[in-house]
Amino acid sequence: MAHARIPAPAAGIGLRAPHYAQLLERRPALAFLEVHSENFFAAGGPSLAWLERFRGLYPMSFHGVGLSLGSSEAVDAVHLAKLASLVERFEPAFVSEHVCWSSASGRHSNDLLPLPYTEEALDSFVAHVDAVQERLGRTILVENVSSYMRFGHSTIPEWEFVAEVARASGCGVLLDVNNVWVNSVNHGFDPRVFLAAIDPATVAEIHLAGFEAQESLLVDTHSRAVTGDVWSLFGEAIARMGPRPTLIEWDADIPELDVLLGEAGKAEAILDAARRGERAA
Repeated sequence: MAHARIPAPAAGIGLRAPHYAQLLERRPALAFLEVHSENFFAAGGPSLAWLERFRGLYPMSFHGVGLSLGSSEAVDAVHLAKLASLVERFEPAFVSEHVCWSSASGRHSNDLLPLPYTEEALDSFVAHVDAVQERLGRTILVENVSSYMRFGHSTIPEWEFVAEVARASGCGVLLDVNNVWVNSVNHGFDPRVFLAAIDPATVAEIHLAGFEAQESLLVDTHSRAVTGDVWSLFGEAIARMGPRPTLIEWDADIPELDVLLGEAGKAEAILDAARRGERAA
């Protein structure tokens, strides 16, 4: 399958309805736009018409939240068919999903639920990634998720699980630096150990977002600006693997477009410093 040009290793933002008109009018210098795939599963209507407008202006990344690749059940054929149709029509640069599960027996959760990191879960997850890649005729990316509990019978560290999924299936990694930081605080590990476990050659895209502190946990709300700790970890990630297309995620309490563009500008400064062989201040 032919698909759109790969984004430059620079900053992009999520395409959200409140910003459609402004983005179309202003056309800011962004490396790419990312959309939630399921928001465009309809056969027609204004959302798809908007997406047609933007596909000619920016490379696109399609980010899914509903395939439930970590479920013990087979991948939902109807959901996958809708995704395949969307991907065939718009030919995005990237198609991504999450290392999680979110449905069982036809019931869907509003959350991306963590997996038990076991050999059995790994084999099942890899088989589901293989099935999706076979159906789409292309590799996908998988993203590490934030979590607030761990399974006592997990036998594989999260970072090794993510790395092995990529190795065994040939898929890429969408490295969410914010989620690495959130989990490192919630579960008490060194985030640099996570970064060191991921093969830089597998990382095609990076996510940055904001979290909220709630009692003893950090909660990945995508409703705030990126924090200083996450910016620092992002800088370390880029120093290790080189610049990558980097998305500012902001899905709740969506701010004015200029706020998002300001966050993208901060990411761009770090990426630009790496291109010059420097560390951003």
